[in-house]
Amino acid sequence: MKLYHNLSQIGFLKKSYAFKFLFVAFIGIHIPLIGILFFVLYFDTEISPASILIFSLIMTLLATVVTLLVLKQLIKPIAIASKSLDDYRNNRRLSVLPTEYPDEAGLLMCNIQESIYEAESYINEKQDLIYMLSHDLKNFAGNPQGLANLIISENPSDSVKNLAGLICESTNLQFRYIENFIKLLNEQDQIAKINQEVRTIVFPNILPFINEQVEQRLIDKNIKLSLSLEVNEAKLRIDEGLLVQVLVNLISNAIKFSYFDSEVKVRIYFEKDKLVITVADKGIGFNKDQIEELFKKFTTMSRLGTAKEASTGIGLYLCKKIIERNRGELSAASEGKNKGAEFKIVFDL
Repeated sequence: MKLYHNLSQIGFLKKSYAFKFLFVAFIGIHIPLIGILFFVLYFDTEISPASILIFSLIMTLLATVVTLLVLKQLIKPIAIASKSLDDYRNNRRLSVLPTEYPDEAGLLMCNIQESIYEAESYINEKQDLIYMLSHDLKNFAGNPQGLANLIISENPSDSVKNLAGLICESTNLQFRYIENFIKLLNEQDQIAKINQEVRTIVFPNILPFINEQVEQRLIDKNIKLSLSLEVNEAKLRIDEGLLVQVLVNLISNAIKFSYFDSEVKVRIYFEKDKLVITVADKGIGFNKDQIEELFKKFTTMSRLGTAKEASTGIGLYLCKKIIERNRGELSAASEGKNKGAEFKIVFDL
C-alpha cells in the first residue's frame, strides 16, 4: 500500500488507478533506453555493437523484473479489498479498509467497506427482529394452551377433554418449532463467529462430556455405545465445544433411529493425512437418494425415532455447517432401510 499511497500524492495520478499503471509501465519501458544512452555517451572506450546489444538485453531484463515487482505492489489495494471480503464471507470478520483515495481502487475499497458494514448491520437487525417475533409468537401460542389447560381442569366431558388435549399438543409443537428456530439462529451465529485457530484436541478429555450427554438416552433404549479411540490428540481448526456438540448430535441421532438392545459404534482414527470420526448404528437407515435431503434445513425427511422420538429437522444441518465451517467434511452412508447408517467426519491435518 505504500507505493499506491505515494503515487496517489502525485496530482495527475491521484484520481486514476489506470494512470498509475501507465505511469509505472512508461518508466519501466524507458529504463533500458536511458541506460543505453548513458552507456553510449559516458563510456570512455570504443563500444562494439555486440556490447550495446548485450547491455540492451540486460537492461531490458532488469527493467522488466523491476516493473513487474512494482506493478505487483501497485495491485495491493485490490488484494487487500479481496481479502477483506473473503474474511467477512468466510469468518464474518470485520476489516478496516482505507477509504480516502479517490481513484477506482479507492472507490472499490470504500464500497466494499460500506457493503460489509451494511450487511453486518442488516444481519444484526434481522436477528433482533426474529428473536422479538419468536418471543411474541411463544406468547400467542401460550394463550390457547392456557385456556385448554383451564378447560381440562374443569373436568369436562371426554370429547371436550380430548379436543383440549389436541390444542395442548398443537401448541407444544408450535413451542418446539419456535425453540428450534431460535436455536438455529444461535448456532449459525456461533458458527460464523468462531475463531478458526489451530488447536490441540485431546480426545480422552472430551469423551466424558459426550458420555454425560448421551448416557440417559442409551439407558432408555438399552443401547451399547462402543468407542474405538485410535488417536489420542490432533491439531484441528475447530473449537472443542463445537466438536463435542457435533458428536453428541450424531450419537443422539444414531440412538434415536436405532432399535432397542442394539449398538452404536464410534471410531476415531488417522487415515493417511486425515483425521476420521465415524458414528455407525444398526437402525432404520435410509435410501441413497435420501442422503442429500438429510442435511437440509428443516428437512422434509424428518422422522420419528424407533421409540417415537421427535426430530427437530435441523440437527444434521447444523452439524454439517459446523464441520464445513471448520474445514472438514461430513457425509452419510447407508445400505438401505433397516440396514443401519454411518456418518463420517473427515478433517485434513
